Amino acid sequence: MKEYVLKTNNLTKNYHGVNVLHDLSVTLEVGKIYGLIGQNGAGKSTLMRLVAGLSFPTSGSIELFGHTGERALQIERKRVGSMIEYPTLVPNMTARENIRLHRIMRGIPDKKVEDEVLELVSLTGTGKKKAKNFSLGMKQRLGIAVALLGNPEMLILDEPINGLDPLGVVEIRNLLKKLCEERQMAILISSHNLPELYQTATDYIIIHKGEIKQTLTLSQLEECCKHHLLISCTEPEKLVSILEMKLNTTNYKVMPNKAVKLYDYLDEKEQVARVLFENGIIVTNFSSEGDTLEDYFVSIVGGGRNV
Repeated sequence: MKEYVLKTNNLTKNYHGVNVLHDLSVTLEVGKIYGLIGQNGAGKSTLMRLVAGLSFPTSGSIELFGHTGERALQIERKRVGSMIEYPTLVPNMTARENIRLHRIMRGIPDKKVEDEVLELVSLTGTGKKKAKNFSLGMKQRLGIAVALLGNPEMLILDEPINGLDPLGVVEIRNLLKKLCEERQMAILISSHNLPELYQTATDYIIIHKGEIKQTLTLSQLEECCKHHLLISCTEPEKLVSILEMKLNTTNYKVMPNKAVKLYDYLDEKEQVARVLFENGIIVTNFSSEGDTLEDYFVSIVGGGRNV
């Protein structure tokens, strides 16, 4: 049986009469990293703020760990860690002092967690350096450390790799994967760095103008973006037979419309075309297909005019 940490049902948020989120329904399971993809103003941060209790919906409902209602949600949010928009830090405090302040504010008695979270984000060596003198990447890592206090079962991170150098990006990616796998944590992460999300997330939620356009798993995304030769013809059964008998490949997929995606011979299109012609196949479409994550995102939200 699937274990859900979050369900939203027809979640709507209006600001001054403008719909920022509209009838938004999503479901998050334990042990998965969800990449929230959308342009600026698409509603990503608004959704995160609603789940974290930093804002309230105009209509619709939120369910956390199987509980609904504001009183119950207030209790369940203790199981959620979040960093939304900007890390909440005291500029004149060190990394450890910031962590200690948040630990005390949350009523966490165990002082050992300070060392644990600082080590997780590689900030144990910052000493007496004040947070105001941190680089943007260091502030991001400290914000993540604050979010990890209390060993949350769900983690919400808004642009967590913003400002990180390439090594820092890899460290945070590995940390998120470790938390997901070892602690079965559910993680909701937004980022404009789509190639990085592609290497991090297990599932994807594409949001555009306050509405969910598509949800899909990593394997489904890879299938959608996988490069292939798309072949349509008047005799699809014969086409499949020729692929297997003449080109010695079974690395293809027949689509519902009877078009065939061929994943082999990507650099030998002329050979494929010649074999099909020699065997009497009347081809109605023969094209190279396959997108990057950016291309796929653009196609889902309605093309370049919306980007």
